[in-house]
Amino acid sequence: MNDENSEGNLRGRIEAILFVAGEAVRLDELARALNVPAAMLEKELACLRDEYDFGQRGFCVKRFGGKVQLVTRALYSADVVRLLQPVQKQSLTQAAMETLAVVAYRQPVTRAEVEQIRGVKCDYSLASLMNKQLIQEVGRKDALGRPILYGTTEEFLSHFGLTCLEELPPMPEPAAEERPEAVPELGV
Repeated sequence: MNDENSEGNLRGRIEAILFVAGEAVRLDELARALNVPAAMLEKELACLRDEYDFGQRGFCVKRFGGKVQLVTRALYSADVVRLLQPVQKQSLTQAAMETLAVVAYRQPVTRAEVEQIRGVKCDYSLASLMNKQLIQEVGRKDALGRPILYGTTEEFLSHFGLTCLEELPPMPEPAAEERPEAVPELGV
């Protein structure tokens, strides 16, 4: 490590980069920018996260996929909203949420498979979710026509506050009226 890159403490340098970046930063790019080994970066990120959590500071360190981001602590979000009164982020429609749920839980999945599960066309919902970068093309299915396979993105993880897909809640059991009924036998 040269003297120019070693000025200041490493946690302060990490904090400065994450603060200025605003968006999530890939861990490998952060380690490269700081000229430190990945293991050292991991250790310092854990310490920074613990410092923020212990003091219930205004920021917290969020990890998802191979990225890390400095974000506002949810505990203080109401105060931030009162000050900034942001224009409400365009929310997802019910159709888009249903489509996103199918993709998240069944990925990789084709458009036809999503439509079969939902029972309706989903071209618009898939396009909307791709425009919002919540889903992406992850390949092609080895079947007739080689249909596109869809999967979620790191932006999906970030949007829903997840570190990985394993943190998705379990699928709910279908309600009694949605369960397939046994067909009664006809008496002769």
